[in-house]
Amino acid sequence: MRWLEYSIARVMLAGLRFLPLPIARVFANVCGRLLDRLIPKLRRVARINLGFAMPELSPGDREQLIDGVFRSIARLLLAIGRFPDIDKSNVHRWIRYEGLEHYLAAKAKGRGVLVATAHLGNWELSAFTHAIMTEPMNVMVRPLDNPYVDCLVETRRRLSGNKLIVKRDSALTVVRALKNNEAVGMLIDQNTTAAEGVFVEFFGRQACASVAFAKLAARLEAAVIPGFAFWHEDERRYVLRFYPEMEISGDAQADTQRIHTFFEQVIREHPDQWMWIHRRWKTRPEGEPPIY
Repeated sequence: MRWLEYSIARVMLAGLRFLPLPIARVFANVCGRLLDRLIPKLRRVARINLGFAMPELSPGDREQLIDGVFRSIARLLLAIGRFPDIDKSNVHRWIRYEGLEHYLAAKAKGRGVLVATAHLGNWELSAFTHAIMTEPMNVMVRPLDNPYVDCLVETRRRLSGNKLIVKRDSALTVVRALKNNEAVGMLIDQNTTAAEGVFVEFFGRQACASVAFAKLAARLEAAVIPGFAFWHEDERRYVLRFYPEMEISGDAQADTQRIHTFFEQVIREHPDQWMWIHRRWKTRPEGEPPIY
C-alpha cells in the first residue's frame, strides 16, 4: 500500500509539474475533488467543525465553504508540483509580499524570529518562496505517515534552501537556530492533547492548543510575527503577508490565547482557505462529550 501511495504521489506531482499550467490547474482541481470523493470523512469532519464553530452559516453556505477548502488544497498541490521550476525569475507570478517590513524589523532585533502560522492559504508556498525572495528559513514539519511520500515531499520543500526541523528532534535545533538569529516557521493551529496543551477560546469554543510555542518564545525572547500566504482571486496569485510583532508576556496561557484569537481573526477573513477538514476540537474539556 505504501508503494502504491508513493507511485500515485509521483505521478500526480509529475502531472502537476509538466502539464501546461492551465491544464495543470484543471488537473489539480480534479485531484482535490477526488480527495473529497474518495475520503468522505474529510467533508464530514468539516461539516461538524463548521456547525460547531460557525453555527450562523446555513447548510448551503457550509457546503460552498467546504468546496472552497478543497479548491484551496488543489492550489497547494499545484504549487508543490511546480516547486522545482519556481525561482527568482518567475516567483512573483506566484506570490508577492505585504508587510515584509515587519519580518525585517523582527530580524533586526537579533534574537531570532518565530513565524507563527497556520494551515491557512498556502503554507507550503509561503516558506518556499520566502527563501527565494528574501532568505531561507527553518521550517518545523511533522513526518508524513508514508515514509516514501514523506521523502518525496521533503525533497521538494528543501529545493529553495530551507532547512527542515522534524518535530521529534526539534528543541535543540530550534534553540540553536534562534540564537543564530535565524527564522523558524511553525504551524501551531492544530489540536493537541490535554497533557501537552491548554484550552483556549477559538471560534467561541474551547480548543486545546500547545503551549510549546509561547514558552519557547518567552524563554529565548525571540520576536514572534504571524505570517500567511493568502490566495487573491483577482490577482490569480498569493500574497505572503507578515503582521506586526506580537506581544509575548511570559504567561503561556495568555500568550497562546492571544495567538489563537489572532488566528481566528484572519481565518474569518479567508474562511475557505483554512483546513476545516482537521479535527481541531477533538480534545474536549473534562466532562464534555466528543464531537466527532
